[in-house]
Amino acid sequence: MRNVVLGICGSIAAYKSATFVRLLVKSGANVKVVMTPDATNFITPLTLSTLSKNPVLVDYFIPETGEWNNHVELGLWADLMIIAPASANTLAKMANGLCDNLLMAVYLSAKCPVYFAPAMDLDMWKHTATQENISKLQSFQNILIPPGTGELASGLHGEGRMAEPEEMMEFISADIKKKLPLANEKVLVTAGPTYEAIDPVRFIGNHSSGKMGFAIADELAALGADVTLVCGPTAQVSRQQSIKRIDVTSAGEMLEACLQNFKTSKVCIMSAAVADYTPVTVADQKIKKQDAGFSIDVKKTVDILSTLGAQKAPGQILIGFALETNNEEKNAIDKLQKKNLDFIVLNSLNDEGAGFKKDTNKITIIDRNLQKTAYNLKSKDEVAHDICQKVVELIKK
Repeated sequence: MRNVVLGICGSIAAYKSATFVRLLVKSGANVKVVMTPDATNFITPLTLSTLSKNPVLVDYFIPETGEWNNHVELGLWADLMIIAPASANTLAKMANGLCDNLLMAVYLSAKCPVYFAPAMDLDMWKHTATQENISKLQSFQNILIPPGTGELASGLHGEGRMAEPEEMMEFISADIKKKLPLANEKVLVTAGPTYEAIDPVRFIGNHSSGKMGFAIADELAALGADVTLVCGPTAQVSRQQSIKRIDVTSAGEMLEACLQNFKTSKVCIMSAAVADYTPVTVADQKIKKQDAGFSIDVKKTVDILSTLGAQKAPGQILIGFALETNNEEKNAIDKLQKKNLDFIVLNSLNDEGAGFKKDTNKITIIDRNLQKTAYNLKSKDEVAHDICQKVVELIKK
């Protein structure tokens, strides 16, 4: 959910709107509230503007400035429109195209999915006219958030109570997710560096920040995937709350976490910068500085990508990264073929703006048929989008 218009009608259930706005904003949505004039009798625009961090719109015209609220622009701006509470009066107007307030003008201008959460007394809810209006709205592809059963404002007990804010969030999120291109696909992503301990204080590591892997995980989750993110030491934080995060330190720990999750994953994207070598022995105490030289015996770490490539089942998709400084394409193709990858993402430290700790990247994707797709320098979020679109194409084949 990005740009959300929340319509609020005249109903005692409007008191729940404050919590609902807060939940929407917390989920990352940019929320603009449109109220009917009657709704302002139940909750103040000031409360909702404070919570949404946007002005609340009630009327077509703003007398103080002589300006008007452009309902067409607002309807086009919205990625999602939610009318909650939706009174019997507003449902009737929506079903029959009546337009006597700003909310109805925005609704009739909206090009996005529209959800509505009825709130009314039991007899009003059960009335044939109300039920016909709801059926009509559903025939327009509007989506009903079913009301709950409980104590109503009249004192009656029954159906018609608006769903709770948490229930509405869960309903909308689930409905959106099932329509996304990667809905319920299990994806494993690795990100960041690994640290190989020398002693309790020192380690062998690299400059990876994890930005690219986190951007990929966020994009996959936004496309509906169930994402498990295995990450080495990093300060990065996921934007998508649904991502399952597993923190590791060493290459060995990352290997173990990947093996535990690989078999159940449809897609695995290995963007972590895993250490190629680790010390043969790790000192129990801090190694003191000495006048003489100091050397460390190292051994190869287990190649995680090769290990997963050897275990890859038919239908699984495995993607690797190649950060190169010379013979870039040859090295990337060798890695693609030797490790049984479906495609590899090549970036070069010779390209300005690419590499570790940058907010941008420049990549070339090479698939198993050696088809190459080169991209211009972009933000890592945009690069993540390009990579994930390739994943969608592979899954949909």
